[in-house]
Amino acid sequence: MITIAGIQFDHIHYDERGDVLYLSVGHPREPAEAFETPEGHTVEYDESGRVIGLELYAVRHILDRDGELRLTWPPAHLAAGALEPALAAA
Repeated sequence: MITIAGIQFDHIHYDERGDVLYLSVGHPREPAEAFETPEGHTVEYDESGRVIGLELYAVRHILDRDGELRLTWPPAHLAAGALEPALAAA
């Protein structure tokens, strides 16, 4: 199991030939949405907006070169209801 940003990925597959690490929450499944991070990795979401998978590219290369892999999440979507209390207080 690998935990990233508080999310536990329990299905892990590393494609050594392609240098791609596939991580998923639960059994791998087709995402409802997927976004590319600024670094070129892919974050996959289910219908409820929960992260269900990550595809991390050039993992071994990046770790050998930099000693770490940076992952920037794509922008979040905030519902109006989540922001209303802050706006009403202003």
